Amino acid sequence: MGSALSIYRGLAAVGLCLALVPATWPQSQQQPQSQRPAPPPPIAAAAIPETPQVLFKGLFIAVQGAQLYADSKTFADAIPKFAPEEILARYGEANPVSQQALKSFVAANFSLPGDAATPAGGKSSNERAAITHHIDSLWDQLTRSTKTAPRYSSLLSLPEPYVVPGGRFREMYYWDSYFTMLGLVESGRQDLVEHMVRNFAYLIDTYWHVPNGTRSYYLSRSQPPFFYAMVGLLNPRDPAASYARYLPELRREHAFWMQGDAELKSGAAHRRVVAMPDGAVLNRWWDDADTPRDESYREDAELARSSGRNAPQLYRDLRAAAESGWDFGSRWFADGKSLATINTTEIIPIDLNSLLFGLEQAIAAGCAQAKDTPCVSEFTHRAAARRKAVNRYLWDVADGVYRDYDWVKQAQVPRVSAATVYPLFAALAAKPQAVAVARAVSRDLLKAGGIVTTPLVTGQQWDAPNGWPPLQWMSVSGLRRYAILPLAETIACRWMLNVNRVYGENGKLVEKYDVIATGRPGGGGEYPAQDGFGWTNGVMRKFMSLYPKDAALTEPERCLAPAA
Repeated sequence: MGSALSIYRGLAAVGLCLALVPATWPQSQQQPQSQRPAPPPPIAAAAIPETPQVLFKGLFIAVQGAQLYADSKTFADAIPKFAPEEILARYGEANPVSQQALKSFVAANFSLPGDAATPAGGKSSNERAAITHHIDSLWDQLTRSTKTAPRYSSLLSLPEPYVVPGGRFREMYYWDSYFTMLGLVESGRQDLVEHMVRNFAYLIDTYWHVPNGTRSYYLSRSQPPFFYAMVGLLNPRDPAASYARYLPELRREHAFWMQGDAELKSGAAHRRVVAMPDGAVLNRWWDDADTPRDESYREDAELARSSGRNAPQLYRDLRAAAESGWDFGSRWFADGKSLATINTTEIIPIDLNSLLFGLEQAIAAGCAQAKDTPCVSEFTHRAAARRKAVNRYLWDVADGVYRDYDWVKQAQVPRVSAATVYPLFAALAAKPQAVAVARAVSRDLLKAGGIVTTPLVTGQQWDAPNGWPPLQWMSVSGLRRYAILPLAETIACRWMLNVNRVYGENGKLVEKYDVIATGRPGGGGEYPAQDGFGWTNGVMRKFMSLYPKDAALTEPERCLAPAA
């Protein structure tokens, strides 16, 4: 962990240097101070918070190894009642050997967190509130404010209110928040959208990137870079104006993802960048740490023992998959079946490179608004180069799909996933490619309850039979961009029916859904199904606005035929 923190502290120093280059980000183009507070200086190295496993050393390992709590995240989120040094001294004196003694010691020295619980929409189906009303009422239930975080806890402070996903996810998450914001807009909560965009800008200004979530143990990685899409929600009629307003943060985030690209030689990789055989640079998921994740410490350590693999590399691949948001699924498994074969850092992913293409396009548009011609030229060139590389390495001409690419084996990964729609969302695909992808989606991924994540059943949550709200929106939004409207509506209609059925049964909106045997929550993965749920509420609210007639349907046969 020490080496990872050294890397991270180096990045903070780079962030400080970047903040001092006015020629890159013209101050004259920023919004007035009354509209945008001045960004804080990048965080000093000494102030970067340590993670719980670093702060509490052997105590942390003992607690996680003893499985005191069903969810490893519980102790990672616990609030210390005393300074870490004092707690460790007490731990050495007490030497709690039994599980009960250890649990009593933790109770005396830490406050354990509760879930971000949300009420059901009525006690029975007869009393069930309309789902629109229920979603609108949940936003306040899921809103938090942490202008100051408890001392020594893993929670990071934020200047503005924000919406959490729900359940065990009691902090703000990066990519979740974009899909949550879609619903906030439809619910008339533009105030929360603006608060959250400012929070993400604050994170970029403070840490030089958006962490996975607002916990110290998430700082070593990010998540799918949707910040540019969030900024676009501030002014849908003129997103370039919003991009110009947030150019410093957009460019800083891009620099984070591209760090080290200028020095790479063909066939080499550095952190999140990979130089392909022809010299083109594409991106991969990564994490600056190579230890077990704080929030899944026991699970990661047990997998390292049982797999017999090089432990640091395994931990890095697990963490990189967590950066992808798809933790875990067959996309990252060398054999397509087993978590023990995870090789995330060897994969050039469709989704990340599509989103970075979108970010590069957004920066070019913002720079055009700011009349920064060199910037427009640079990022237009970057986007064009990325599109060319994606088409060369990730596009499967024969099957008409985008595939992930194994840069070590120099071959496409021979599996299809819902990530194939991301180039449509980002407007990277040509129209014939979009039409081909639509056919593949209809053939391989469209199920009775929406889009399935992959066709494979592995027991992991990012595989069949699960469908996830963000993938439904990426599919529908991407197809609509290319005027492939019947299939887009079919997906949205089937998804809304599925969500409505579960809501009718238990009054809950859950994190993921079974899209094959419909009418029930999804399963698999490291933790039980969670309810709340931010991105489900957001995507459902958006679909209900786009397709109000379909929102009231009760039979899947009434949805449009799945024409591409």
